Amino acid sequence: MKVRVDIKLKNGVLDPQGRAITHALHGLGFDEVQDVHIGKTIMLELNETDEAKAKARADEMAKKLLANLVIESYDIKIAD
Repeated sequence: MKVRVDIKLKNGVLDPQGRAITHALHGLGFDEVQDVHIGKTIMLELNETDEAKAKARADEMAKKLLANLVIESYDIKIAD
């Protein structure tokens, strides 16, 4: 089963990459861009057939390794 873990910075955490991209887009003439937030997506392929168990295992992985819970939040979805 494929599981998708989307990780992003929590609200209020400084995102220097997002600011740099916002600035670069403005420099390229994309003035309508107000803000950019950078995150990451991790695709896991698990040897599991039960969706609830797969999500629970991915949640454990995110808490222990994949996300920095001090500054990041995450969302887990079963991928198609």
